[in-house]
Amino acid sequence: MRHIFLSLLYLICCQTFAAGNTQNESFSKAKRLLLSNVYAGHHKTLYCDAEYRADKQVITPLGFTTTKQVRRAKRIEWEHVVPAENFGRSFAAWREGDSQCITSKGKTYKGRRCAEKVVPEYRLMQADMYNLFPAIGAVNALRSNYTFTLLPHTPVDFGSCAMKIDNRKAEPPESARGRIARTYLYMDATYPRFSMSRKTRQLMEAWDRMYPVAQWECDRASRIKALQGNDNAVMDKACGRWIANTP
Repeated sequence: MRHIFLSLLYLICCQTFAAGNTQNESFSKAKRLLLSNVYAGHHKTLYCDAEYRADKQVITPLGFTTTKQVRRAKRIEWEHVVPAENFGRSFAAWREGDSQCITSKGKTYKGRRCAEKVVPEYRLMQADMYNLFPAIGAVNALRSNYTFTLLPHTPVDFGSCAMKIDNRKAEPPESARGRIARTYLYMDATYPRFSMSRKTRQLMEAWDRMYPVAQWECDRASRIKALQGNDNAVMDKACGRWIANTP
């Protein structure tokens, strides 16, 4: 009964505030659809533009290096551009746990595992494919849940891949900044549980202007809409500008 009540409550919330993902609560299913349907014919990672095979094995880019998470550098993972913690902590189950979050040995737990178990709204946000991108596993691991910013005095961490990470901050390569910005703007406009700081909003709005969409980004949004069902007003606007400016 509790799950039914929470699901109904979420549907009311969605109808009142936003039109996000309301169809798929499974993060695993979202990843399968992204691999087999959304990224079919475009096996390129977000941060390093690395190619990968259908079995998720990375074709290591020339000059790519890492001294950490070396094993994870061999496979792609699906990165939450807006980290799950950024919206997950708005749920009490993440912060405090829940009466249902008890292990077989009687120990309580909280965090992502608990929110995923008991909160339908969290599961829908976690599985929103507009917020998921392929990334080399090592880059995903080291980016963690760090805030994006500019790090002009920080050297790159991955050789030929111009991703910088320092002091719990991350600077993505220029090629990824527009996609990152429009993902943050989408999540902020769509889910009341997530809101950007003023500083982050200013940066993302600047990146949105500086790094306009390319055809693939619009194709990706169209494929996700066909599978997930909801519009992405941020991408609709950006792709409309792109079409208008394309000869």
